[in-house]
Amino acid sequence: MRETPRPQGTAGDTGSELPLHRPGRAFAHTGASGSGTPHRSDGRPPHTPRGARQTGPAVRPGTTPPVPERAALLVSVVSGLLALFALTTWQIAADGPLRRLDERTGRALVGHGPARLTEFLADLGNTQIALPVLGCAIVWSLLRGARREPFTAALTMAAVPLLVVPLKGWVARPGPLTDATGYYPSGHAATAAVAYGAAALLLAPYVRRAWMMPVATVLLTVATGIGLVLRGYHWPLDVLGSWFLCGLLLLPLGLGRRKPFGPGTGPGLSCRSRRRSSSRTPSC
Repeated sequence: MRETPRPQGTAGDTGSELPLHRPGRAFAHTGASGSGTPHRSDGRPPHTPRGARQTGPAVRPGTTPPVPERAALLVSVVSGLLALFALTTWQIAADGPLRRLDERTGRALVGHGPARLTEFLADLGNTQIALPVLGCAIVWSLLRGARREPFTAALTMAAVPLLVVPLKGWVARPGPLTDATGYYPSGHAATAAVAYGAAALLLAPYVRRAWMMPVATVLLTVATGIGLVLRGYHWPLDVLGSWFLCGLLLLPLGLGRRKPFGPGTGPGLSCRSRRRSSSRTPSC
């Protein structure tokens, strides 16, 4: 009676037994269950033990860890603006030497320049011009998905009369061409600085050349102040005091704004540009 033939193995098999682990030999990661082979050739620990790995600081997505230099710069800016505003207000309220110098300078500047041009520059601080500019910037940022920044900009603009009007009544400074009081700080200069500054901060993340926004803000704000002084509507320190105050008001909006577009980012870029600016190949 013939025996059942044993199944033939593949070439190189010496039997049906499982291969024995030979010490000193390294085995590959086969993943076969029950192979009996270790994952490593010896008992050495991994190159970087899991318990020794250093984890980075817990940072929320889209934020950067606090930088000491930036915090120190922020404190310096706030302290400087507060000191300048306090000094200006004190000199005007106490009829100090800085106020007398300011009035001599203001009288010497009144009436200079083309009347139509200086009147136009002074009108840039009217609410009928400045507020629509800020309103358009708020609507645009809302359409682009921003939520917190437009709300902060509206609150900043609303804070201008709440701060300026009581200061006008307390200081009670007369104007260059009238004995009526309530000219410090300048409401027109404050309106222009906050409206144009907040609009620039809202639009900067969506503009390819973001540096143009602060430049435009400075030009419009300074032009408004020049027009107010040359037309005799305000003393120079009325305008400077408003700028110091509005710089403090714009700080929260400036710190909380989105990161502007930089090189290789932003809308309208081609697929080739995005591939060069990123290590990962985007799906274009």
